[in-house]
Amino acid sequence: MNTYKRRQTLAAGVVGAVLTGAAVLPSPALAEPGDDASVRVTVDIDEIREPGVLALSIAGDAVALSEDGSTLLVRQFVGTLPTVTVTDTRVADEVPDGANWAVLGSATDFVGTTGQAPITADHFGWKPRLLDGGETGLVTEGEEVVTSLDEATQPGNNVGLVDQELLVSAFDSEAVASDSYSVNADLYLRTPAEVAAGAYSSTLTLSLFE
Repeated sequence: MNTYKRRQTLAAGVVGAVLTGAAVLPSPALAEPGDDASVRVTVDIDEIREPGVLALSIAGDAVALSEDGSTLLVRQFVGTLPTVTVTDTRVADEVPDGANWAVLGSATDFVGTTGQAPITADHFGWKPRLLDGGETGLVTEGEEVVTSLDEATQPGNNVGLVDQELLVSAFDSEAVASDSYSVNADLYLRTPAEVAAGAYSSTLTLSLFE
């Protein structure tokens, strides 16, 4: 076979190979019109938890003292402080490290409604009584504060409720969190026997500190 024919034969073989290869290429996949597919999407949403709080509440907003236990020299008027409740809805992680809380009380002078001389707050005392201190032993009532007409029963406690005096406290806020505690107090006003007759009023303020 001469060179010219050999070249024609090879060229024909190459073309044939190319055509043969083109014949076996796959056709692209086509979606049928109207077909669809879906994906399920889910999510879990946690309930929003409000941070806990430390709060004070009082079962009433007034106390009427009545005379009981008076002597020839001292007139005494007594009553009971409405129940005071400290509620802590915090969890331990929300309480500052090393924190403790306390409820303190102080009173204003007893002012007469018809212009009589006031009875100063040092004549007004209390004896706190813990009603529910939980099981930790870390919540305790304050010491008795007697009046300026009394002999001191604890060093320096015959001052009345002039300044902030302790009603109840917790040594460790974290240890007593997520619970509530209640306290009241015996109240007494002691005056000289010659105190002017008439109606008097005072405001006893209780404050919660941490």
